[in-house]
Order: sequence, then structure tokens, then C-alpha cells
Amino acid sequence: MDLNYANHAIRCNVENCANHCCCGDYCSLNNITVGTHEANPTMDQCTDCQSFRKK
Repeated sequence: MDLNYANHAIRCNVENCANHCCCGDYCSLNNITVGTHEANPTMDQCTDCQSFRKK
């Protein structure tokens, strides 16, 4: 994984994620997985980036 790579299609400001681009508010992955921790999600807070990895 190249942390200098900024995927401009995936904006992210979670700096403690191992996939966060070092050079801006972008993800360094080519794609991510978004999921939910709720049985019936109704708000954006119910969704999660399942590609998150702690730095």
C-alpha cells in the first residue's frame, strides 16, 4: 500500500486509519467496503468504513 497515493474518489479525514493518505484528506486504497452495525440503518452514523485499520 502506498500511503502517498491519494484516491480522489474516496475522501477521508480519519487520520488514525492505517489507510489514510499522508498527504491529504483521502484514502490510499483503490476501493473500500462500507457496512452497518445496525439491523435497520436510518442515519449516516449507522454506517461504518469496514476497510478501517488502526494505525
